[in-house]
Amino acid sequence: MEIGLRGKRALVTGGDSGIGEAIVLALAAAGADVAINHVDTTGAAQQVVQQVQAAGARGIEVFADVSDAGEVERMFAALDAAWGGIDILINNAGIDGPHALAWEADPAAWQRVLQVNLFGAFHCARAALQRMVHARSGVVCNVTSVHELIPWAGYSAYTASKAGLSMLTKTLAQEAAPHGVRVVALAPGAIQTPINRAVWSDPHGLRDLLRKIPLRRMGTTDEIARMAVVLVSDAASYLTGATVFVDGGMTLYPSFQHGG
Repeated sequence: MEIGLRGKRALVTGGDSGIGEAIVLALAAAGADVAINHVDTTGAAQQVVQQVQAAGARGIEVFADVSDAGEVERMFAALDAAWGGIDILINNAGIDGPHALAWEADPAAWQRVLQVNLFGAFHCARAALQRMVHARSGVVCNVTSVHELIPWAGYSAYTASKAGLSMLTKTLAQEAAPHGVRVVALAPGAIQTPINRAVWSDPHGLRDLLRKIPLRRMGTTDEIARMAVVLVSDAASYLTGATVFVDGGMTLYPSFQHGG
């Protein structure tokens, strides 16, 4: 089965690096035109745009802090002007915040994680759904995490934001389904990216991590990107409101593999 997205207009938030960049390139390879949202000013987004164009698709960069509703509105207005709308939204932008036990956490830092991960996804989904519901077509894919299910000591803001995004996915799916629009979630496990280099480049840290993964390896950004393409394509046309975990089995509680 060949999955094609030719003619589809996609937006990937946080699309200039890591998992977001891989999703952008996978969408372009499937034929979609892709807008790369970013807040970084190093020029990384423009390099991704060039790769999209090299794949034969249209690519543009759109600067916006997704936690700011006004900036999100301006970003979608720019997409309307450039492409006349949107067919696919990948809510990927996110941060994990500083490590701190809850009673030691800085409230402003804690709140910032929710502003980006949860409020940001809501702002973008709201703007996309306004257009998709009117068109009676479209897909929103929220990138959550295994930590929508698994607690993570020291990162209560992150886990709360991802659990919240899971329920937001279900509720938006329920609301949008009568209008022909799907809303799904994709939950990566331990994926090897530059952001977590400190873990996988340390032999002790890597051994500890792999004990938590039944497949005994970290995932790649391409493995997440390929699933994202499937979820937003017609191959998944009867799937909505669900989270698909791509985690090497991390959510299978591997410590119980040999009995309780």
